[in-house]
Amino acid sequence: MKKIFYLTAIGLPLFLTSCSSDDADEGLGTLVDGETAFGVANDVFTADEWYPGGQLGTTTNKSYSDPVPAVNTLTNGTALFKHGEDFFEHLYTYSQEPRKGLGPAWVRSSCIHCHPSYGHGKRQDEYKANTIGNGYLLVVYHPTEAFTSDGVRYTTLSSPYISEVTGMPQTKAMTPFKAPIDENGIHISWPKVEKMPSGLPLHFSDGEPYELIYPVITIDQMAFNTNPQPTNYEVRLESTIGVYGTGLLDAISADDMKAQYAAEAPYVQLNPNMWDKEANDWAAGAWYTLADGTKAIKKFTYAMTRASLQDGAGANAIWNITNVTRSDRRYLYTTPAWAKAQAEDPEVISYIRQNGAEATSLLHPYYAETDAEIAAKVETLLGMNNAAKGGDNYTAAFGAPEMSDKDYYDFMVWHRGLAVPAARDLDDAAVKQGKRLFKQIGCEACHRPSWKTGADNYWVDNSIKAYAASIGKNANELLPRFPYQTIYPYTDMVQHRLFMENDIRTGWCRTTPLWGRGLSLRLTGAQDRLHDCRARNEVEAIMWHAYSKDSDAYQSALKFYNLTKEERDAVVKFLQSI
Repeated sequence: MKKIFYLTAIGLPLFLTSCSSDDADEGLGTLVDGETAFGVANDVFTADEWYPGGQLGTTTNKSYSDPVPAVNTLTNGTALFKHGEDFFEHLYTYSQEPRKGLGPAWVRSSCIHCHPSYGHGKRQDEYKANTIGNGYLLVVYHPTEAFTSDGVRYTTLSSPYISEVTGMPQTKAMTPFKAPIDENGIHISWPKVEKMPSGLPLHFSDGEPYELIYPVITIDQMAFNTNPQPTNYEVRLESTIGVYGTGLLDAISADDMKAQYAAEAPYVQLNPNMWDKEANDWAAGAWYTLADGTKAIKKFTYAMTRASLQDGAGANAIWNITNVTRSDRRYLYTTPAWAKAQAEDPEVISYIRQNGAEATSLLHPYYAETDAEIAAKVETLLGMNNAAKGGDNYTAAFGAPEMSDKDYYDFMVWHRGLAVPAARDLDDAAVKQGKRLFKQIGCEACHRPSWKTGADNYWVDNSIKAYAASIGKNANELLPRFPYQTIYPYTDMVQHRLFMENDIRTGWCRTTPLWGRGLSLRLTGAQDRLHDCRARNEVEAIMWHAYSKDSDAYQSALKFYNLTKEERDAVVKFLQSI
């Protein structure tokens, strides 16, 4: 039976529909007079907490792929959302409309490769870009090291990416070019932690064991098809997070984020690139310059490198993951070192000479009368990145941008319009106990439960501005908006350090939102957690917080360690319900 849950808190009756399967309302609440009492407050949870994405951003379906109710405020919003979804779900190609332009090198050939069922990537034992569920991005950098008080080695903020490959390194390329990194030279292993530097045993006081594993990843130097090849480098893994709800995070105001930083600064060391403790204000590194020169505070990615969804996580990925150009990105995601290596490869030159003469050939832009001229063209065109060339030069060589402004706009309607799944089982006694314990042991200090969004006057990029102008519309009214919504992402939007073995580059990682993660096993087939999927369940994720006594969350994780089995299970059930 399909049920309708009416939401009237914002003045107008909006509604969300649940899926129509027999168990659609399973976990959404107890039955009262034969109807599901969804959204009803109890002694622990408010009525709002059933709606983690607020009244405008929640779906009652157990799904990561539903549109937010706010999509319905747009003209033809559902059709726009569905068309935008197509660009996420299907493969890009070299030349077939509407998803043409793949290459000449790329990270993945579709978005859903990295975000299975729109969720978090899955832990992998080998690096193969074509594996659905492999959400890993390779992080290759020059390390500068330091050590915690209990001897855990970690890298510091001054650990820059190598320059020979792109920041999100590519392992695929169109024939005849060699991928910047040969996947056969990438090696992943998962050793077990034998001893916790913090001194905690690998079992709880009641005898129940827990196991921690971590990734060791190496790349053979000869696997780099670049000139020069990198030296003195290390490799880490970062996995994708769920893409649902990112529009709601975009609506959190910089002023509210600043207040959160100021509240935490007296009690924990914050990333000095983000927060100037002495001035009690943003540091210079907290500001990101958007494409039109506007400055905004960084809030997206583990490393807090982007400030707006329209110039960040989604907008960036639809371009650089596939290397598909658009009107505001008329250049390639490449490096000079890769372009140089391809220009010097006799197999590349020979193949272009034999197959690029016809005007219809995809290799024709690289074709010339002599090998030397072909090599020069290869180095010039493959090196046509933002730092070097691009723009009109790219259009002259390759033609019009490959993704139209309209298609990109629809993609952003979809991306900004992905709903957060409703919370479940909030009237269950164990879930209520779990929430109480989550707060008592201090987890809410970083996993802040709720925020209230601001006016959500989102920044608009040039591509959407161009599309808006073509149809005579105001660009600031074309995307779903989430003004003044109470949301429950369970993140403080701040970076912290856990000092784990083979930790994230620089050690600083934004607190990951917890909303909806309890559905991951059901929706994606895996429940791996943390930035590199090293935690295979919630207990492992929590205990990684206690690996080192220098961890920002050590005391909270220690309190979890000292809970009874029943209490630990209650915390886990709570995490699976929100």
